[in-house]
Amino acid sequence: MPHINVDENLPGIRALMAFSPHTAAPMGILANELLRSNDGLTMAEREMIATHVSYLNDCFYCQHSHGAIAVCYLNGDKELVNQVTTNPDAAPVSDKLKALLSVAASVQKGGKYVTTEQIEHAKNLGASDRDIHDTVLIAAAFCMFNRYVDGLAATTPTDMSSYPLRAQQIADYGYGNHIFTKPQPVLV
Repeated sequence: MPHINVDENLPGIRALMAFSPHTAAPMGILANELLRSNDGLTMAEREMIATHVSYLNDCFYCQHSHGAIAVCYLNGDKELVNQVTTNPDAAPVSDKLKALLSVAASVQKGGKYVTTEQIEHAKNLGASDRDIHDTVLIAAAFCMFNRYVDGLAATTPTDMSSYPLRAQQIADYGYGNHIFTKPQPVLV
């Protein structure tokens, strides 16, 4: 049960955004800037970083929401997303992405956990300054988003079939006000 009076028909962050549209708007802009770019990192890689950080923060809603979005970008490869989420070192992804996921995991613990060695390792594997910047900012933002969702005890669907439907809507249209103004898609 949410800690504040929100629309319980809207799951997760959507109810919180509907409750506070004036904070939802900049959060939607930030999510689009961080996650809807293929400049350097792909959108799939960005979503997998968000998913991994959400997993480390034990935020069920964000982990499964962003994992489902990554699956959309990866043509349905749920297994890859699961591997990257729970054990990125063993996942069949580039060494560069593994290094960036390690940086993201350090950010999740606290910014000062990121080491010069981690950054140099990522750069040696081809990570640009932009890749590193975006990884750190995605990880930091998802610590905030995760704590927002869980700190207000937002309604978290346990029906896993609801996540892919919303994920496709976000993959198609991005983040923003439509997240809480458009109804949840349904299977037909």
